[in-house]
Amino acid sequence: MAAAQSDRDPPSALCAEFLNFSAKDTASRWLAAADLQQEVYAHLAVYVPRILCLGPSGSSSSREEQREELACQLLLLAPLEWLLLGEEPATGLALLQEKNQPSPLCGHVFKVGEPTYSCRECAADPTCVLCMQCFLGSVHKEHRYRMTTSGGGGFCDCGDAEAWKKGPYCQKHTPTETRDTEEDPVAQLPPDLVARGYSIFSIILKYAVDMLTWEQDDQLPAGLEPPEKGDTYYCMLFNDEVHTYEQVIYTLQKAVNCSQKEAVSFATTVDRDGRKSVRYGDFQFCEQAKSVIVRNTSRQSKPLRVEVMHSSVVAHQCFALKALSWLGQVIQYSDGLRRILCQVGLQAAAEGENSSLVDQLMLNDSKMWKGARNIYHQLLMNSLLMDLKYKKIFAIQFAKSYERLQCDYVRDDHDREFSITDLSVQIFTVPSLARMLMVEENLMKTIIKTFVDHLRHRDLQGRFQFDRYTAQQAFKFGRVQSLIGDLKYVLISRPSEWSDQLRIKFLEGFEAFLELLKCMQGMDPVVRQVGQHIEMEPEWEAAFTLQMKLTHIISMIQEWCSTDERVLIEAYRKCLSALSHCHSSLPDGEQPISLSLAGHCVETFRYQVSQDKVSIHLPVCRLLAGLHVLLSRTEVASRFPEQLPLGELSPPLLIELPLRCLVLCAQVHAGMWRRNGFSLINQIYYYHNVKCRVEMFDKDVIMLQVGASMMDPNHFLMIVLSRFELFHIFSSADCRKRYREANKDVVQQNNTLIEEMLHLIIMVVGERYVSGVGQVEAFDEVRREIVHQLSIRPMAHSELVKALPENGNKETGLERVIDSVASFKKPGVTGRGLYELRPEWNKHFNLYFHHYSRADQSKAEEAQRKLRRQNGEDTALPPPLPPPLCPLFGSLVNLLQCDVLLAVEGAVLQWAVEPSGGGWTESMLQRVLHLVGVALLEEHQQLENSSGDDDVTFNYTAKITRPGEAPSTSGSVLALLESLQNAPHLEVHKDMITWILKMVTNIKTMRERTSSASTVTISQGQGPEETVRDKDKAERKRKAEMARLRREKIMAQMSEMQKHFINENKELFQQSLEELEASTSAAAEHSPLSSEPSCVSQVCVGPRRVGGAERRQLVTCILCQEEQEVRGHGRAMVLAAFVQRSTVLSKNRRRNLPDPEHHDPLFMHPDLSLGIHTASCGHIMHATCWQRYFEAVQLKEQRRQQRLRGHTSYDVENGEFLCPLCECLSNTVIPLLPHTHSPDHSVDHPNLEAWLRTANQQIAVLHFAHRKQSDGVAEGAEPAVPEGFRVDFTPQNPFSSSVSEMITTFSMSTYKVGLKVNPNEQDHRVPVLIWSTCAYTIQSIERLLMDEEKPLFGSLPCRQDDCLSSLTRFSSACWTAAPATTTHTHFIRLLSALVPDSQVENTPCILDIDMFHLLVYTVLSYNSVHSLDQSGRSGVDSAHLHLLHLVTVAHLVQVLLTSTTEEVCMDQDSLATEEEELTCQLYNTLRKHLGSVLPEVTSGWQLFHCVKVGVLPFLRAAALFFHYLNSTAPPADLLVAGPGQWEALCSYLSLPSNLLQLYQSQHTLLEPLIHRWCCHPGVRQTLQGGGVIVRFPRESNRLIELPEDYSVLINQASSFTCPRSGGDKSRAPTLCLVCGSMLCSQSYCCQTEVDGEDVGACTAHTFTCGAGLGLFLRVRESQVLFVAGKTKGCFYPPPYLDDYGETDQGLKRGNPLHLCTERYRKIERLWRQHGIAEVIGHAQEANQTLVAIDWQHL
Repeated sequence: MAAAQSDRDPPSALCAEFLNFSAKDTASRWLAAADLQQEVYAHLAVYVPRILCLGPSGSSSSREEQREELACQLLLLAPLEWLLLGEEPATGLALLQEKNQPSPLCGHVFKVGEPTYSCRECAADPTCVLCMQCFLGSVHKEHRYRMTTSGGGGFCDCGDAEAWKKGPYCQKHTPTETRDTEEDPVAQLPPDLVARGYSIFSIILKYAVDMLTWEQDDQLPAGLEPPEKGDTYYCMLFNDEVHTYEQVIYTLQKAVNCSQKEAVSFATTVDRDGRKSVRYGDFQFCEQAKSVIVRNTSRQSKPLRVEVMHSSVVAHQCFALKALSWLGQVIQYSDGLRRILCQVGLQAAAEGENSSLVDQLMLNDSKMWKGARNIYHQLLMNSLLMDLKYKKIFAIQFAKSYERLQCDYVRDDHDREFSITDLSVQIFTVPSLARMLMVEENLMKTIIKTFVDHLRHRDLQGRFQFDRYTAQQAFKFGRVQSLIGDLKYVLISRPSEWSDQLRIKFLEGFEAFLELLKCMQGMDPVVRQVGQHIEMEPEWEAAFTLQMKLTHIISMIQEWCSTDERVLIEAYRKCLSALSHCHSSLPDGEQPISLSLAGHCVETFRYQVSQDKVSIHLPVCRLLAGLHVLLSRTEVASRFPEQLPLGELSPPLLIELPLRCLVLCAQVHAGMWRRNGFSLINQIYYYHNVKCRVEMFDKDVIMLQVGASMMDPNHFLMIVLSRFELFHIFSSADCRKRYREANKDVVQQNNTLIEEMLHLIIMVVGERYVSGVGQVEAFDEVRREIVHQLSIRPMAHSELVKALPENGNKETGLERVIDSVASFKKPGVTGRGLYELRPEWNKHFNLYFHHYSRADQSKAEEAQRKLRRQNGEDTALPPPLPPPLCPLFGSLVNLLQCDVLLAVEGAVLQWAVEPSGGGWTESMLQRVLHLVGVALLEEHQQLENSSGDDDVTFNYTAKITRPGEAPSTSGSVLALLESLQNAPHLEVHKDMITWILKMVTNIKTMRERTSSASTVTISQGQGPEETVRDKDKAERKRKAEMARLRREKIMAQMSEMQKHFINENKELFQQSLEELEASTSAAAEHSPLSSEPSCVSQVCVGPRRVGGAERRQLVTCILCQEEQEVRGHGRAMVLAAFVQRSTVLSKNRRRNLPDPEHHDPLFMHPDLSLGIHTASCGHIMHATCWQRYFEAVQLKEQRRQQRLRGHTSYDVENGEFLCPLCECLSNTVIPLLPHTHSPDHSVDHPNLEAWLRTANQQIAVLHFAHRKQSDGVAEGAEPAVPEGFRVDFTPQNPFSSSVSEMITTFSMSTYKVGLKVNPNEQDHRVPVLIWSTCAYTIQSIERLLMDEEKPLFGSLPCRQDDCLSSLTRFSSACWTAAPATTTHTHFIRLLSALVPDSQVENTPCILDIDMFHLLVYTVLSYNSVHSLDQSGRSGVDSAHLHLLHLVTVAHLVQVLLTSTTEEVCMDQDSLATEEEELTCQLYNTLRKHLGSVLPEVTSGWQLFHCVKVGVLPFLRAAALFFHYLNSTAPPADLLVAGPGQWEALCSYLSLPSNLLQLYQSQHTLLEPLIHRWCCHPGVRQTLQGGGVIVRFPRESNRLIELPEDYSVLINQASSFTCPRSGGDKSRAPTLCLVCGSMLCSQSYCCQTEVDGEDVGACTAHTFTCGAGLGLFLRVRESQVLFVAGKTKGCFYPPPYLDDYGETDQGLKRGNPLHLCTERYRKIERLWRQHGIAEVIGHAQEANQTLVAIDWQHL
């Protein structure tokens, strides 16, 4: 106890001291002191430990925190402020702010999840962002912009001129003209303030830095030792990123025996702030907790870091953070003070290098905890980064310590955002700073060297070697990659002018980069597995991760080189020597061999891809290829050839490595590398993938083009043939005879290789859409990509963006060209907007486009042929016109006419002429035809552009007419083509061959006519082509005509057969037609009212009701397909149904859910706060079939549970199953019961008064009988028994046992779902719940029809119609399964609410009863009372009618009592109608009873209008109810929407169309009742504001209004803090669409217990707001979330679309999103139709991964 006592003592002593303390006096005392630091330290030493950290912090209440805050402010910070300002702080600061000229920089620091905007047109790079305020006030909101959510920590770049190409200022931050940027803001301040500022800032900053970097746990720095030091310690737990929440929570519970709740709160705080004290007490006590924690967490990994620290040390560290925050606040008031702080922070101390206070903080960064880091980073951003002069000085310091900071970061385990290295994004992205650092600190080289040093795994040749990755290495590799990010920032904007210094330093960096690439050249080599499959999949991902990260850097370096000729030439030289260095290290000793073919000979060496090592990684080669293209593009090659080392290039060596790589791909396609496993397939996939191909595959093709343009084309092709291992096939003497190979596999492999090789030649000759290879611009390249993507099929914007490579700025260049080549089609309510290719671009389609995968190519080919057939053109797909080549690559075209290629073409055509066995393939031929086509186009183009015959060097037509040389003297290429033209086995290629032959004739005519005028050429040239085309057309037309005739003949035959079949099987068809009629809704059957005399109006209730004709109802079971009539005594038939609780109609969401055990559901409150809804899919089964099916489902479920513990989409334990036919979620079945009998006209129909008398007598008898039963004796005289009324009569059960059993089944499901309790057949509430679901379902359907403006009858889908009809008939019969007395009691209590009964107590007041529910309950419960009446004289119908009348009058009163009429002066007829007069009369009667509670209303018209509108929903619902109860056909007026509804409704319900006549005609009888209703104390109380007043008509609930612009929501969410963990940002803010609450989802802090299970905030909210069902919008993910119960949920597309008609789930693309009202209405309609559970069911069935998600934690 002693310790506790001493603890409690000081505060009171302290309080007295607090009160006497004067900040002003203290400040003046300090000012006089000789050594200010000593004074301040002495003050802190005394007060800090007495204010902060006085006890266990776990229990610290908010009051405690407030006390600490206040004391700090008064005792510690106030004196400092007085000292600094020399006057009252508030006035002093205000003065400073007034004089300060605001900075044009915005500097708003982003919170987590706040929206940030980047302009895609004006931003210097993607890291330049604006906050929402600045964005809305800037010019960029009219531009194309990207919106993302911030990860927190960056700041708004508004006002930074370097960040924006234009529009750097928003309206608020536009600088004033007067400001001189160079002047020193310190000069504006009074000199004495400046002096004090220097001394105070240096003392406080030094104090804070010392405390935060302090290493000892129970000593303090000199001057801060406390006067008396107690034995009080904290056990401090630090955060790490290794241990999970669960591990920490479990360990804490053991170590400091706290509850789980406390442990969770500890863990959350540690995760948020980086440290938390978990125990307070003496040293021993804390040490013990520490040892437990260390022991428990050191098993799998390093233990959690725990320190035992003296309370005074902790106190000073806490105050140090407060002091830093204080500095950050003070400097906001004045730029001068900001600059003083910068000077203090960056002033180097005597120790020299890295000694300034800021350096000390930076270098100790990784030793600090999260909270401390965040606060000082924040301070650096507010001070150094906001002052442009000091930003530069800080940047230099940062770059100097760069290597050390990065090493610290790699060793540390905290995320990048908590590391000082994260500031690189603020510094390196400023182009001027980046260039300065590059020149002065050699930054580029530093970054690259640091990066290379961290990757230490090398093989013998010095290449990177990533062996099997351990998690530790992978983690480290992930951290090292952030260096590449820094390099990207430095290079992101290329320089417009170069200084000599910049050239030197850039080239140094370039050399360092080449060293990095040399380590990657030839990385991860592969060797083909022969014989057996590879055992271990080699590691390949690390290398590709590296490649992907470097892709943009490589492109950016090339861009930098392209801006300066000297740099380009130097870089080219360096790259070439690096490549030759790589080549020299290739294993030598490859034997030289000599190849000869078609009269040419070439020297090369023996190398086989299929036997030797080969690598996909060749970054040095590829960089050289890129630079070579730049030489061509910038025309450096042609202007300074003498400066280029072109002579050193050996073309065969250049093409060697890329060629091997492409051959590897071809062999993998040919299936030769199957045994190398998936790693190789993945590598090939990424090699071609859009993320890597720009610097991999594309550059390899370019390198081959470079080589081919410098070599003899024949030599080039021979080397290619040799590397493809196909040389022997084409070099054999009789190659045209096609050598025979016994092995079928080898034949297939060779066929594929020949196809791939021909494809490669097509690419080398034809791929000219790279600026520098062909004469094209960059946008031509993008446009061509788009044309070819859209040739496959129409695509959405996001698909196109994914298919195009991004540059370093995340741009693809799509928007600039898309509209010229494609047209946009908007989406409907589902789907997304699509772009379709404009038809005029089809002619640019190239079947062998180099970026097509094989699947793409075949899809595109099919689509294009189909299109051409539709347009009636021939189906040839000739190559498109290629753009001209650049001079440096000009000689590429000679490939097309060289002898080797002609020999290959001839061989393939020869094989096609004499097909024998699997010797050749059609694709091979197709590729050859394509090559021939390309050559002809090339020649045609040269002829068109030439002036005379002499300068056309390209003469392909001459060469293809030459016959082959001896010995294989077969025909020329042309002759072969002509013989193929009509080959029957090549029908597909006929059009293409025809096109080629046309081209040849064309070119010949052109050559003949070149001497004469060129215009003639063209017109003549058209001649032969035209005639051939006409013939073709005629031929086509004839074929089409014949096909049409054939089709017609077949159709005629079929229809003849059909008729014959129907006649033969007449009775079968007859039957099915009858069935159809039976199953369609009752409404439809009766619409032609021919059977009834038309004068009889349809009435559905009362003695005059028209019964449904006694129809047999035939239905078919979906399981056994047997037909069955629905009869009470037959086999039971059931309807699959789904019962759920619902709050869709609720008018009061704040009402708590009822307590299931004691809730009495007999009276439904008009706010309908919780109902039970039943829906059905309309499929019917035998009860026995269903039971068998359900038992099978249960068995399957038990077996599944034994096997694996997953969930299914339905919960069998709760009786759920999927409908066997449509897989719709169901949880019960409704038995089908026969129609009600027609009314009995022989009985008499008493009027209301007589009926009430009888009813009261019957009730009195029942009361007496019940008392007698319960007490055994009854006092008082036995009441008079009406004639024929027998209390003891037990009516016979009208149903067979199987039907009764099903009645019980459905009753129990409803009971179980409605009350959330276990089944209990004896509970008296069972029938009430069934009536309740009947009434609620009808009400909700009436609302739906009303809102969608559909007619009341005839517009319901079959399934709803069947459901309502079965449900209503079932409800009317369910009393047979309950004890009679139960239902009697219910009826007595229900009637007493309308007709007072002395023996029933506490009846609710009229304003607390929903009248439609009351109507349904009384009508359905009366049946059981009526069954006792054996007189045979009274009909049940008149009772129904009287009950309807009574309830309607009560409803009228209810509507009038709650009506609010604004006085509106309408020009009314001076004569009020009868209706209005009666309404006024009734209203005045009510006023008489209630007095001043009701306002006076003079306008009868208004009152009547109120009544009419208010009563309508009730009447509509009543009409539906009686229609289904009595199977009466509705009148024609109600089958259409339109006028005449009111009268039709009233007559259908046999009510007078002026409802008030009900009240008028029975005035004497009703007056006392109305009096009694009004005098109920509840009425007055409610009207005077004592409860919820429900107004009629109840407005339909809608989902909440959402803002049109999505960023408004993001902004709301970012300012939403978690309600539980004090002001912390919520990680997953989620919006309830039903009530608009924002929740903190998916986090530990907001978990609560529901039914003994921990659930997340959303699930918990559904139980209060939606009775277990929820619709949410996850704001950060832009996803709609549907949740039902704890185990079910699914994601649904959000109602927000971008301009391209697409949703953006996860906000990955960042296009601005806007609300699509149709889609939101669709979600709303789903909710109103109670279809959410069904959608979830279907989604989970379709996608099994959804089932595994723990929805309850969201």
